[in-house]
Amino acid sequence: MAHSMREQAWCVTATITFILLLGFNGESEGCLKEEREVLMKLKEAFNYPNGHSLPSWNNLTTFSDCCTWESVQCDNSTHRVISLHLSYTRAEELEHIKWSLNASSFLPFQQLQRLYLDGNNLSGLSSDIRLANLEELVLGENKLTEVPSFDISHSRNLKHLSLAANFIEGSLPESIMSLTSLIGLSLGDNNLTGSLPQQGGLCNMKNLTYLDLSSNKFDGQLPTCLSNLTSLRKLFLSSNHFGGTFPSSLFQTLRSLAYISLSDDYFNGSFSISLLANHSNLKIFTIFCDNADLKIETESPPFIPSFQLMYFNIYNCTLNEANNNKLPTFLLHQYDLLFLSLRHLNISGTFPSWLLTNNTQLNYFNLTHNLFAGPFELNSTSKLLQMESFDISSNRIGDEVPPHIGFLFPNLISLVMSSTSLRGCFPASIGEMRQLNDLDLSNNNLSGYLPQEFGHGHNELRMLDVSSNQLFGEIPSWIGNFQHLSYLILSKNSFTGSLPKTFCNLTELTYLDLSQNKFSSSLPRCMNMPLLKYLHLQSNHFMGPLPSTLVNSPLLLTLDVMNNNFSGEIPRLLSSFLNLRVLIFKKNKLEGFIPDNLCELKKISLLDFSQNKLSGKIPYCLKNITFGRRDAIEETNIGRFGVSWTTRALRLIIHSDNNEISIGPSGKQDITLYRDQEVGFTSKRRHETYQGSILDLMSGMDFSENQLTGEIPSQIGALSDIHALNLSNNHLEGPIPESFFGLKHIESLDLSHNKLTGHIPTQLSQLCTLSVFFVAHNNLSGMTPDMKNQFSTFDSSSYEGNPFLCGPPLQRNCSSIDKSIAGRNKQPHHLEVDDFRDAFLWSFTGASGVFFLSVIAILYLNPYVCNYKLLLLERVIIGYLYEWWQ
Repeated sequence: MAHSMREQAWCVTATITFILLLGFNGESEGCLKEEREVLMKLKEAFNYPNGHSLPSWNNLTTFSDCCTWESVQCDNSTHRVISLHLSYTRAEELEHIKWSLNASSFLPFQQLQRLYLDGNNLSGLSSDIRLANLEELVLGENKLTEVPSFDISHSRNLKHLSLAANFIEGSLPESIMSLTSLIGLSLGDNNLTGSLPQQGGLCNMKNLTYLDLSSNKFDGQLPTCLSNLTSLRKLFLSSNHFGGTFPSSLFQTLRSLAYISLSDDYFNGSFSISLLANHSNLKIFTIFCDNADLKIETESPPFIPSFQLMYFNIYNCTLNEANNNKLPTFLLHQYDLLFLSLRHLNISGTFPSWLLTNNTQLNYFNLTHNLFAGPFELNSTSKLLQMESFDISSNRIGDEVPPHIGFLFPNLISLVMSSTSLRGCFPASIGEMRQLNDLDLSNNNLSGYLPQEFGHGHNELRMLDVSSNQLFGEIPSWIGNFQHLSYLILSKNSFTGSLPKTFCNLTELTYLDLSQNKFSSSLPRCMNMPLLKYLHLQSNHFMGPLPSTLVNSPLLLTLDVMNNNFSGEIPRLLSSFLNLRVLIFKKNKLEGFIPDNLCELKKISLLDFSQNKLSGKIPYCLKNITFGRRDAIEETNIGRFGVSWTTRALRLIIHSDNNEISIGPSGKQDITLYRDQEVGFTSKRRHETYQGSILDLMSGMDFSENQLTGEIPSQIGALSDIHALNLSNNHLEGPIPESFFGLKHIESLDLSHNKLTGHIPTQLSQLCTLSVFFVAHNNLSGMTPDMKNQFSTFDSSSYEGNPFLCGPPLQRNCSSIDKSIAGRNKQPHHLEVDDFRDAFLWSFTGASGVFFLSVIAILYLNPYVCNYKLLLLERVIIGYLYEWWQ
């Protein structure tokens, strides 16, 4: 008995010892040595030449278990690697270094099922992919230029393949279409071209539930055989060159579809959404018609859908043309909408408040650029707590804003109701929208004061635009509560008074526009806006000098203070704005000289100091300013600008795996608001407003209507890219510089109303872009330039007021004076001027001789004076004639 007990004890001890030994044996319980060594080689490849990714991957000990390493997953039973999540592993600082992987490196991972290599700037994957158990391969967001080759016999388990966001070119590869086991295929955002095979090809991939061909260059008609893909749930065909008649029957057949995206293709014909009436799985439908001549019909025939949409987005299509652009009535049967966007469709009728009543979970609501009219009514009994973006801009509402709007949308992030003909008072309840970031009520008929209630609780406000209304009164001191404002536009109202000192709290402003109001007094001395890029103060009554603290805005690109009462000399602080592109001081009360440090603003495109009291000479160093020369300007786009800020993200989430949409947790996102900047400038004797891309192309300098003296510097002729130059209405003297023929892109040149002398340089006729030319009311002489090229378009008003100018289009004909001047094209211009002068002197001398001979005759008949005056008079006459002759 004792012996038996000892044997049992020994067996138990041996078993425990064996188990413990196994526990310490990394070769048996941990990952395989072979796989660990391959992983270390992969780490070396990902970090080539000096990266530091995957720090937990180390081989310092024999027992290092790679199954515990980051991005590695092993099978619990076999301890073999089954998943490698290496997305975005390679360091960003190595992006410029080209690198590739050999697919054979993964062969030791015999049980590998999922391989994620997306976002690594991978430029190549050499050799065949032969991983028999591989089910998911993700190679998106790399730099691949061709599709990796697959060993079909070893790829039969592959279910999901993503090659999206690469640089793959050419037609759709046969190797891809032979992977008939695929369930999901993503080839979006590449450079694939050609048409899809009308037979076979994709049509044989009958297991597909997800197909993304978007953002390529595919063309031709869609194959009708795609109707074979009866399991297809998600279809992305947007942003290609697909064309021809829209394949309505195809979409009618694909009854499993839950997600349809057909934006930015070239289809024509018509499509009735009634064909989708029985698609009970349909959740998401989006179509943009920018490039398509496609007519969308929802009313003929009428239908009651079996689906409940969560996301419905139609943009810039012809909608219900036969039914007066009617709002789709099937929406009456939709109750689960989270996202609704019907933009640029010319939909008419009254504002559809029932959409908000029926879909209480709405998160995003956009009806911009339609023809909706009032009344503008909102159900006051229920709040839409999920609503974060509400945009009805560019409609014809013509009604007052519902006074309780702020209580209905308490969590709103963006409220845009511009250009809707809204009237009445500014809605005070907007103050209840405590999460508001973006408020645009511009271009309406709102009147009255800014309400006190609006100034409380908006700590998140980033953009406020109430321009082009009829608001009045002073700016309230609570404006300083909006300390995170990036974009503030109060222009084109009737605001009065001075800016409150709390205005100085707005230290995060990037764009400030107070133009076309009735503000007075000087600007606050405490203004400190280090992020400011665009400052518009034109057409007010601001006075005094610019505050010295403006020097703390080194990023300034536009400074427009036209039509105010700013006084003193040109501010020296302007030289601090080295990035300045637009500087407008027109119609103020500036005095003194033009400082040389103005020439340090080399990136200026538009410079306007006209209608001031500037004196002295024009600095020759103005030639240093580029005036639009692209090779000298880093930031070329000022016509369309973006103001960015970080805000709470919309919580709308599209789940790609189950075709669902939901409201997710709050997060952060970067917002960039793009707008066209407007700048007024006089060119071709017309004051124009330049904006958008036109402003980017415009350049000019205007010092007209001042008291400038001296000669025009010849160096100004080096401004080869300038389009408009106006120095008129000054006291400038001397000749027109011959160097002006270097103004190769000049379109408007105005030197009128000065004291210029000499002839007009003949070289100016080479200025092929010149369309407006004025040198009137000077002291110019000689012949006008030949009537050829652009100069054949100028009439006498360009030259009038110069008594010594002759030639067409003036009535004074130089050739009638001296018949020997046979043709101006064969003689130097200065000889013509000399001939004109000689003819004038001979004529004047003859007339003077007749006059003096008459005097002599009279004196001769008078004996009392003849004797003692005759000799003196003779000397005077001879001396006078001799002086003229010389």
